[in-house]
Amino acid sequence: MAEGIAERRREDRGEGAPEAGSDRARADRGMLDFARQIREDFARFMMEYQFAVDEVLTKVTILREEFRHLHRYNPIEHVTSRVKSPESILEKVARRNLSPRLESIRANITDIAGIRITCAFKADTYRILDALTSQHDVRVVEIKDYIAEPKPNGYKSLHAIIEVPIFLSTGPVPVIVDVQIRTIAMDFWASLEHKIFYKYDGEVPEHLAAELSAAADAAAHLDQRMEQLHAEVHGPAGTRDSEPPAVPEIGDDLLQRLWTLNAPGAPRP
Repeated sequence: MAEGIAERRREDRGEGAPEAGSDRARADRGMLDFARQIREDFARFMMEYQFAVDEVLTKVTILREEFRHLHRYNPIEHVTSRVKSPESILEKVARRNLSPRLESIRANITDIAGIRITCAFKADTYRILDALTSQHDVRVVEIKDYIAEPKPNGYKSLHAIIEVPIFLSTGPVPVIVDVQIRTIAMDFWASLEHKIFYKYDGEVPEHLAAELSAAADAAAHLDQRMEQLHAEVHGPAGTRDSEPPAVPEIGDDLLQRLWTLNAPGAPRP
């Protein structure tokens, strides 16, 4: 009995549960190790997505310059990009009850890296989509044409989920990038709708939803009318509408020598 009383006294003083305390310490260490590993893994993970954005931006820049210099027409008005923050990604993981493992995040979340391309006219959006997705190192995962089939709220845009390789010291890594292509009018409408949606936490009042739908119709009419005006002045979208690009200076003497070398029967080394 004396031993039982002593044991209860030790328990009252917190001395009788060494195993429970040890379990808590192990759990705390496990949590710290997990947190440290998540941070370290995410540093490399986020770097890969930033490199993928840079890769696609380079492709878009090349297309932009090619159209401007060779076709004397620039279908791209402006380009923006972003990579979701780690906190935003992990909040989405928790909201969707996904595994926090990087393989699961990579497979299930496709909008970590995003690029938005804004064009002047609707025809340009399809032209840029085709030019980008036809490149041999771009794998098309999914395309959604919300221009041909708008969302119920009036939203219009081309969405392309693509996969591009980035080349690290350890070898190539395929990374998903979400590309959105839309006109200036579509972009303006989408920006306004986004602000209203979040102001009302997704529960947009009926009268505002109706006004947004009417505004989407007005934006579509504006796109159509502006494209018609452009065609009247310059011809269909995609035709040349600017001065020819400056050509590099090449001296007459050098041109004469090249002409001679180009002549049939000219001696070759």
